[in-house]
Amino acid sequence: MNENGLNEKEVLSLLNKAKSNDLQYNHVLSSMCTYPHEIAVKAHVKFIESNMGDFGLFQGTYNMEQEIIKMLGNMLHCSTVNGYLTTGGTESNIQAIRSMRNSHIVNDPNIVVPESAHFSFDKIADILNIKVKKADIDDELKVCLDSVESLIDDNTVGLVGIAGSTEFGQVDPISDLSKIAVDNNLFLHIDAAFGGFVLPFLPKSEQFDFSLTGVSSLAIDPHKMGLSTIPSGVLLFRDMEDLIHLKADTPYLTIDTQYTLTGTRSGATVAATYAVMKHLGNEGYRKIVSRSMHLTDYFVKSVKEIGIYPVIDPIMNVIALDVPEPAKLRSKLSKEYNWQVSIAQKPAALRIVMMPHMDFETIDLFVGDLQKALDEI
Repeated sequence: MNENGLNEKEVLSLLNKAKSNDLQYNHVLSSMCTYPHEIAVKAHVKFIESNMGDFGLFQGTYNMEQEIIKMLGNMLHCSTVNGYLTTGGTESNIQAIRSMRNSHIVNDPNIVVPESAHFSFDKIADILNIKVKKADIDDELKVCLDSVESLIDDNTVGLVGIAGSTEFGQVDPISDLSKIAVDNNLFLHIDAAFGGFVLPFLPKSEQFDFSLTGVSSLAIDPHKMGLSTIPSGVLLFRDMEDLIHLKADTPYLTIDTQYTLTGTRSGATVAATYAVMKHLGNEGYRKIVSRSMHLTDYFVKSVKEIGIYPVIDPIMNVIALDVPEPAKLRSKLSKEYNWQVSIAQKPAALRIVMMPHMDFETIDLFVGDLQKALDEI
């Protein structure tokens, strides 16, 4: 830091230079985030100083957070749901597993997750000193139920199901996992960080939420298909008892108890999430998801015309393409054609996410460059 500060014009020039080095979303087909809705941005700025770590000082913002929980509870079939806004799926998953662990007295706790689970569960194993057992996935890239049951033992404190896997957008058989959880008296957490704002708005949706009696908690990210600002995640619990397992005393604040992982929490993302959910409503989200699925269908049809097929038929707006040498193809698309895509690992595939910032013209341009890149490798 310099002894004397720069004037505003100089600082803004530095910001513009930094911004020019950021990728714009119009050539990004790998991210599960997108441009936030305009009303979310306005709300974010309006509440930029609000700190939900001591929400007694910011009662209006806190009331909005409670309304978000209520709206999500109605959307996900639990009118008595409890929870709070997190920084995203990783924090939500950490806290859900922490609640599992704290509610059981075992020496070597473990959880059973699908092999397709997000890498945040590897972090969880390290942070919480808990063993994460990974169940096999089947030919449809869903968790294998026999594998899940075979991994359950006396030290198992909970199960995890995925509703919209990061690599393939697949949904595990949550209804069956719910039955297994109930039969074994286990906690069941659903990672719906991406799928949570997609599945409820599809014409035909699989059960994945609190409508299933075995589901204990759920992670959902408004900063993905919810079109809120980053970082906006939500952790929801069916029962207050499970939230209480996260309790910490905070005697020097205006509130005497916290259930959150972070101390300071952004009230700006609370306002952004509240604003966009109130503005769009179910109808607005239904239109956004419908458009994203139309784009997905168009993309799949377009790549099939050049001889490329998806690994599985897309469940939502995530497509994994069966291509030769996906890692090499990804590198070529990035370096030579300025497209950012990603790769799935098991099975190896080129991964595309069809977010709301995409359009049909961009898809045509990408598919044309994809064909050229394939011809060159």
